[in-house]
Amino acid sequence: MELTKESLQNLRQEYRSAVLSEQDIDQNPVVQFKIWFQQALDAQLYEPNVMTLATATANGIPSARIVLLKGFDEQGFVFYTNYESHKGRELQENPRAALVFFWAELERQVRIEGEVSKVAPELSTEYFHSRPHGSQIGAMVSPQSQVIKSRDELENHIVILKEKYADQVVPRPDHWGGYVVKPTSMEFWQGRPSRLHDRIRYKFVDGSWIIDRLAP
Repeated sequence: MELTKESLQNLRQEYRSAVLSEQDIDQNPVVQFKIWFQQALDAQLYEPNVMTLATATANGIPSARIVLLKGFDEQGFVFYTNYESHKGRELQENPRAALVFFWAELERQVRIEGEVSKVAPELSTEYFHSRPHGSQIGAMVSPQSQVIKSRDELENHIVILKEKYADQVVPRPDHWGGYVVKPTSMEFWQGRPSRLHDRIRYKFVDGSWIIDRLAP
């Protein structure tokens, strides 16, 4: 297909795979997320833990990128990164974030908004040492989001550290670890025909979750 203004405007998909009703959902959004996530796993989707992470500066200038969900429970949704990265600096200024999961094959989307804090250091260390050796070295080497002279600079440093830690435990860098997004709002979106999609939102108010249906 040749890309034209008309071809772009006419790109559309009719969603028909499922419905989402208030009667069928769990009263706890984390439990509902677990149900949907398990269904994404059962459908063998490619990396269902891929999520968009949106952050903002203290002045409200937003940025977004793809990261991987590495755990979730009633306390929140966990991902790991360089604390000195672009997103890390923004979270230091403004500890709030939004997450988006999009599972196209299931015609589903989940949006999460909440407050962000660092996970306990021992949890970061435990996860760090569960990663492949190369990923551990990479976390030590990369000054994430900073300007570097060339890729050769990174790769030369990797060679040095691989030799240094060939028979040793790689220490977790102080600048690397986990964040947890504690949700204050979660929205479950199910594609429906004619763009009349189902949208169910959970909002945390005065210690409990309030459930509403939103217009598509």
